[in-house]
Amino acid sequence: MKYLSYWHDTAPTFSKAQQGPVEGKVDVAVIGGGFTGLNAARKLAREGVSVAVLENLHVGAGGSGRNGGHLNNGLAHSYAEAKAHLGAERAHTLYRAFDRSIDMIEEVVREENIACDFRRAGKLKLASKPSHVAGLKAGFELIHREVDPDTSWLERGDLENEIGSQAFHGAVLYGKSAMMHMGKYVAGLAEAAHTHGARIWENAPVTGLARLATGWQLQTPRGTLQAERVIVATGAYSREVRAAPLDYFRRRIISVGSFIVATRPLSEREVAATMPGNRTCVTSMNVGNYFRLSPDRRLIFGGRARFSAVSDQRSDAKSGRILRAGIDRVFPHLADVPLDYCWGGLVGMTKDRYPRIGEADGMLYGMGYSGHGAQMSTLAGQVLADLAMGRKDTNPLDGLAWPAVPFNSGNPWFLPMVGLWFRLKDRLS
Repeated sequence: MKYLSYWHDTAPTFSKAQQGPVEGKVDVAVIGGGFTGLNAARKLAREGVSVAVLENLHVGAGGSGRNGGHLNNGLAHSYAEAKAHLGAERAHTLYRAFDRSIDMIEEVVREENIACDFRRAGKLKLASKPSHVAGLKAGFELIHREVDPDTSWLERGDLENEIGSQAFHGAVLYGKSAMMHMGKYVAGLAEAAHTHGARIWENAPVTGLARLATGWQLQTPRGTLQAERVIVATGAYSREVRAAPLDYFRRRIISVGSFIVATRPLSEREVAATMPGNRTCVTSMNVGNYFRLSPDRRLIFGGRARFSAVSDQRSDAKSGRILRAGIDRVFPHLADVPLDYCWGGLVGMTKDRYPRIGEADGMLYGMGYSGHGAQMSTLAGQVLADLAMGRKDTNPLDGLAWPAVPFNSGNPWFLPMVGLWFRLKDRLS
């Protein structure tokens, strides 16, 4: 078994990164070479703005290349909770923003001719317990009536044609949701941004960030860059950027590990017995699972197996054993199917689990996607490009307050207690 991301291992390597020192002056510097940063750079470069991307490791090294491969529309919360917390108008706007971001991904893939296996698959939100059915169904009825008519309710008997498991008791089907190969998409975005004129430096961690009389100075081990504007697109990996001005984001982002395994490629018979509907799937538990088939027919199965802010081979291996047990429980007929990949990544959570796009301390930022980053980051990147060019009417999160998380300095020591609380809620639900 390989302890590395399936998306990284099966995607082309970006080959156009800058080889020389980090130097010069640009209109906009982007910190972070994931979906958000690369989409911002791509749009800026297309519009004639000089832009540079500084990436700590390689493009897609963070959450963009370490996720479960879902492009699910809908919110991290129930829509009813979003209305209560945000108000009906903003909840509706945010829901539509997730839809629009998936549309944008489809547009970018087509415009830039990115071969990344994009497909409108639909998502199943699966009821893990009989007691979850009523709540899921009520949520579906509200969503279907107010904001997303491309949804439907599936009774337990309807699931036979969708998923080869007896573990679930009904589901909401979201028709707009999609899937793609995340590694191929991020490599394609980098290629597109480069083609349009963006300069991308890999292995260029930002170690210093200073405000100048006009603009910013960004220091790296490979040299210094000056920029009029700065976009921070570091998300859950903000704590790895040592520059002090990013403390603002570290106090507001909770980095939580999410862990994933992938089986060997399944036979046609195994696919038919496991995922005949070939959709993305998420369960209704607080500490739940998500799964889908890969383009080469592997079962990719993930979840917050452990509440940890660490993702390395030792941590990933522990979580992999938990996920192996999860596969055996949901799909017992796959108990003898070996795992080929095991990896983890960090998810950037906000306290209220709503993303944020805006400006703070003179820096533009997009992050806090709370497990929905693969789908939301394309829109966020393009909004950040608009903001950098002075356009302020495309941000669906404009004006949403973002208080710091108490006692959080970027090292979320409290995660095990959070995990215990959510597991208790699952037991009692």
